[in-house]
Parts: sequence; structure tokens; C-alpha cells
Amino acid sequence: MNYQSFAKEIIQLVGGEQNIASVVHCATRLRFKLVDPKKANKQTLQNMDGVLSVVESGGQFQVVIGSHVSAVYKEITQFANVGTVTKSKDESKGSIRAQIFDIISGSFAPLLGAIAGAGMLKVLLNILIMTGVLSAESGTYLILSAAANAIFYFLPIFMGITISSKLGANPYVGGTIGAALLEPNFTNLLKNAGDVSDFLGIPVVLMNYSSSVFPAFIAIGSYVVLERFLKKVIHKDIQMFLVPMLSLMIIVPLTVIALGPFGIYIGNGVAQGISFLSTKSGILTGAIMGGAWAFVVLTGLHMGLSPIVLSNIANGGDPLLAMAAASIFAQVGVAFGVFLKTKDKTKKSFAGSTLLPGALSGVTEPILYGLILRNKRTIPYIIIAGAIGGAIIGFVGAKTIALALPSLLSIPAFTPLVPYALALLISFASSTIMTLIFGYEDKKKKEVEENKVEAGQPITKQEAIVSPLTGVVKSLAEVDDQVFASGAMGKGIAIEPTVGKAVSPVNGIVTIVFPTGHAIGITSDEGAEILIHIGINTVQLEGKYYTSVVKQGDRVRQGDLLVNFDIEKIKEAGYPVTTPVIVTNPDRYIDIIDMKKEVVEAKESLLTLVV
Repeated sequence: MNYQSFAKEIIQLVGGEQNIASVVHCATRLRFKLVDPKKANKQTLQNMDGVLSVVESGGQFQVVIGSHVSAVYKEITQFANVGTVTKSKDESKGSIRAQIFDIISGSFAPLLGAIAGAGMLKVLLNILIMTGVLSAESGTYLILSAAANAIFYFLPIFMGITISSKLGANPYVGGTIGAALLEPNFTNLLKNAGDVSDFLGIPVVLMNYSSSVFPAFIAIGSYVVLERFLKKVIHKDIQMFLVPMLSLMIIVPLTVIALGPFGIYIGNGVAQGISFLSTKSGILTGAIMGGAWAFVVLTGLHMGLSPIVLSNIANGGDPLLAMAAASIFAQVGVAFGVFLKTKDKTKKSFAGSTLLPGALSGVTEPILYGLILRNKRTIPYIIIAGAIGGAIIGFVGAKTIALALPSLLSIPAFTPLVPYALALLISFASSTIMTLIFGYEDKKKKEVEENKVEAGQPITKQEAIVSPLTGVVKSLAEVDDQVFASGAMGKGIAIEPTVGKAVSPVNGIVTIVFPTGHAIGITSDEGAEILIHIGINTVQLEGKYYTSVVKQGDRVRQGDLLVNFDIEKIKEAGYPVTTPVIVTNPDRYIDIIDMKKEVVEAKESLLTLVV
């Protein structure tokens, strides 16, 4: 994949550079804050090859891409004038809840890689200590431990930088405010003066701010408000030094006197509240977390729990990630069940490709979007299996002592280890067994037949899809693109065209015409959503050798010309012209029948859709 062209097209489809207030990324998705979300072409983005899904949640326009999201984000920030700083002047703010989640996720997203890497390093060190490979007193262990602990210990500094960036203030002043809470002159007060000191005669309750989260949010939020006020009242010629100086003089003392202790009390209160719930009904709390976690991830709101998780870890351990782990392994179990049960090579390939990321890194979005949401029959499996495992984890009081995404590799970061691992195994096995016994495909046929019989209609209805091209027919599994070959985009076949003309396969409306002309989407009068993607990675040609003769919204009849393209020029440019013809809403149909042709002429029967 050419990430530069891919990134350019995403920017265009979210409304252009001027419509992007800010953009950050997490493990699998780009998180845009758009000036006007209505300008984004959500439907086209969802059908774009390389995009798994588009989610609007928490005030963000989220484009789910997968594990290569960081490469796409890098290209976006390199050639476009966008970043993590919010253009607040014209930005649509949305609800208070949406703004809060947006600030939290936007502040943690830049740190996610470092936090996850450090967390896994702590897991590795735990394993090395447990197995006797390293001694806790050895220089090797202490040096590696410093690398693993640094981002957590100095978290107020990093949070000062990222929160300030997110809110449009000077990030380095924000980082300095966080650093002041860890500076030796201040930390030595705790050692030498006890629990209380003073500032200009005002009592200061001394606290340890290392690894804290909530004090940083409160302090930097106050700093942002102060900075905006100071810039209004101070002449611009002296703002460069006077605004930072006054900000530090006011916010740092205010933080240690009031804001910091208040933040610590909030963090402790949240941790104690969760501990109370777990103590009173660990089974119920775990069942709710394990059963619901997939849907929290689905909406992208899981990032909003990051401050709570980190605060819990700083206070001795977090049970939330432990409970959520049951859902993650339930999803992996569904993927494994589909892998074992299906005879479809493309589905088996896709299910297999999602197993390792889910099991080894805890990243399950490909399973959620590619398998579970496409086969909604499996949704109860992950709820039940996740709830069972979560209840067990809640019962034994399992928690994580290091921030690491739940996976096979991170099991040593959780305690008690054996009951926790057993709960994950039960979740995994439960969802796998349910998938094998009850199946994964939606069983719509009986309901459809009963409804139609009652209405006096034919039991089944068929829609004929003709070939949009003349050429050699291939299976999707032969396409040199994992998104199409895996079936993640939908069901269909591919054609190696011999004539550079594409015609409409149905009567319907043109719903998508990509600006580059290489892909067209049509919705038939019967409701079939069909994508014709001419060539692989041909978006990189930026419209060369393609001439569209229709536009979005046009009505077409079966056989009408859609686009002309130059096969030889495209091949000379180094791109295959293999063309997937995809039904992107396969869940609507009982079956999609391939007519099993080796070669096909345009307008000849290609697929039959059974409703």
C-alpha cells in the first residue's frame, strides 16, 4: 500500500485539510476532530480499500484502519498542515461529554506506543525475575527497570505536554508544570518537612505526584484558561517570556496548594470506588465489564478509561483491564471457531490472520469489524463468554500491576496469575465452542421464508448481477490485496479485464464515484450495494488513465457505461488491473452464488443474490 496516496484520499474524504481541527491515532484508528462533520463522506470512506470501518463517537470522527495506522498518520502529518493541536476557533464543540472524551483520548493517544512498550518491558522483566534469569539487585535489571518505569514515573510531565497540545496551549510550559511536581527541591520537602509545608504562609499538603494522572488534567486545564487570559491582557511584544513566567508562578503553587491534592483525592476516590464495587460484588462487576467491553471498544470510548486505569495502577493495581481481558479472549475464541468451522478459504484466511494480533497484542478490532459485526450471530457468544470470564476474574480479585494490553504475552503482569489465566482460557474456550456448535453465520432463511409464506409471496427471491467487465474470472482469494482477499470488504469475485470499459451490473443509483475514477459504488433497486474497484492500489495513479462517464447520484441501467480505462497504461505504470466486484452488504442475503465461469463477457450473468 502506498501510504501517501492513501492518506491524501482520507484527507479529501473527511472534508479536506481545512475541515480537520486535529487528528491523533491509537492502535488501530485515526481519530479526527472535524470542524464540520457533515462535510465528511462517511459512506465513501467505509467502502475505501484499507479502511475497516468509520465510527463517530465521543465527538470524534474515527477511521478504523488497523495495525498500519501509524504509517498513515505519519503521511497525513507530513504533507498536510494538521496535527494534534485543536483549531478551536471554528470547531464544532459538541456535548460536554464528547469534549471530555475527546480531550482524554487526544491526550493519551500520542503516549500509547510508549506506554504499551514500557508495559510489555515490565512484563518481560517480571518473567526474567520469576525464572531466575535476572536478579532484582543486578545492574542489568535496574537499567532495564529504569527504561520500563520512566514514562509512568514522569507521567505528569508527558501529560502536561500532550494535554496542553490538545487544548492549544504551549506544550512545553505544560510539561514544565508537570516536571515541577517531580523536581528534587519539591520532592525533598516530602522527605524533610513531612506531610505539610507552606507557601507564603499558606499550608501545603505534600503528596507524591509520580505516576499520577488526575492532577495533571486539573492543573493543565487551569493553565490553559490562564494562558488565554494572559495573552489577551499582555502586549504581544512581551508575551514570549511574560506569559510562561506568570503561568509557572501562578499554576505551580496553585497546583501544590489545591489542584494537585484535589486530583490525588479524585484518583484515590475512583480507585476506592472500584475496589468497593469489586469487594461487594466482584462477580457482577466482572461480568458487566467482560460482557460489555467489546462495545466500549466499538464506540472508541475505551480510551476515556485510561486515566482511571493508570490511577488504579499507581494505587496498587487495576482490575478493569483484567476484567476486560475476558472479552478480548472471547473475541479471539470466535475467530478461532470461525477458522476451524468455515470451509470458505477466504474466511479461513481472514480469521487466521486476526488470531495472532488478538492473542499476542490484544488488538481485536479486525475481529470485531471483520468477523463479529459481519456475522451478528456471534455477538451473544462474546457477551456470554466475556461475562463468564469477567465474573471469575472479579471473584478472584485479579488486577494488573503494569499497563499492558491484555494478551498471552502480558499474562505475567496480572495477579493472581493462575486464576486469571484460567478465566481467560474459559472465555476463549466458551466462545470457540459456541461458534462451533451454533455456527457463526446469521440464520435468516427460516424467518424470511415464514414471513413470505404468510404474505403469499415466493419463498425466495433472486437478484441477478451481470458482469461489469469482459475478462478472466478469479476468486477473491487470488487478489493481491488482503482487504479484498480476506472478504473483509464483502463477498464477490474478481475479474482480470481484457477490455477497458466497465458497465453497470444492475439497475440502480450511483452512490460512490471516487475522485480518481478507479472505483465506483452502485446501490441496486433491490438494495444490493456493489463496489467495482478497477485495479489494485490504483488510487496512486491519482486519476490517470481513468475517465468516468457518471457522477454520484446518477441513475443507471444494467449495461450502462460507467468508466473507460486504459489497461495497458495502467499495467505499464506497474499496477495490476485485477478488479474485485464486491457485494458490500452480504448480511442482507441468504446466499451469494458465483456462476462459476472462467471467462465472462460484459453484461453476462456473474452473481446471483438470494434474498
